[in-house]
Amino acid sequence: MTLTGQAHSRIEHVNDRSPSRLELLHFARRVVVQQAKAALAQLDRWIDEEQRREAGRRQAEEMRPPPPEWLIERGLNKDNLVIVHVGDCWSAAENSRCVGIARAQALDALRQQVPACAHCRADVALGFME
Repeated sequence: MTLTGQAHSRIEHVNDRSPSRLELLHFARRVVVQQAKAALAQLDRWIDEEQRREAGRRQAEEMRPPPPEWLIERGLNKDNLVIVHVGDCWSAAENSRCVGIARAQALDALRQQVPACAHCRADVALGFME
């Protein structure tokens, strides 16, 4: 037998033994466990990231100043006062020309004939009687 023939038969002999069904099942289990560990690690990273985002949102919410109780809507020239609103008026929320003011400023504006919002009725909420 030649050298190449001996090597060839040895290779065949090594490869002749196929793994048993039990060995294949153990191998499949190891693969599944490895994939499950990787998937759980990924989920844990996603959970950690989301917890950090939520903590940041909560912290930003806590640091946000409270909304003003009263708003004044300014005209286009900024010196012209147009309407007095309650702080949570839906009509004022859509308007970028509204600024927060103190209760005394809202009352003063009403005294100076600045009308109250027809929707939120800031004059009634302030107890303003002419």
